[in-house]
Amino acid sequence: MKKGVLLHSDISAVISRLGHTDQIVISDAGLPIPSSTQRIDLALTQGTPDLLSVFDVVVQEVQVEAVILAAEIIEHNPQIHEQIIKRIADLEIQQGNAIAIKYVSHSILKEKTEKSKAIIRTGECSPYANILLCSGVTF
Repeated sequence: MKKGVLLHSDISAVISRLGHTDQIVISDAGLPIPSSTQRIDLALTQGTPDLLSVFDVVVQEVQVEAVILAAEIIEHNPQIHEQIIKRIADLEIQQGNAIAIKYVSHSILKEKTEKSKAIIRTGECSPYANILLCSGVTF
């Protein structure tokens, strides 16, 4: 469910249509995007925009119930992983609810993107920097 104001019309439209348990993905530049899933491509160049900047804006608009990450991020991209975990903890305080964090293999995460409402592609160029957000409800 939408919570605030977002300037990007395609992202705003997808978020406005999310229901409970629907999913959207914020991805790095390299994640394969299934042809059946809406692609919102923000990537301008390597690193722009970065994953965390996009995450920060999107979660202002989405009530997040759970997050799914590739387990490989823990070992292969610990800096981004740590920042994601911190942001999720901050978001729990802002939203007033616990947010489940689930880890799956990267191959399973890619399979899950097929059922996502959209994938927001960033310019992030670091390994396993993909976040699958599960929509919650505000009541």
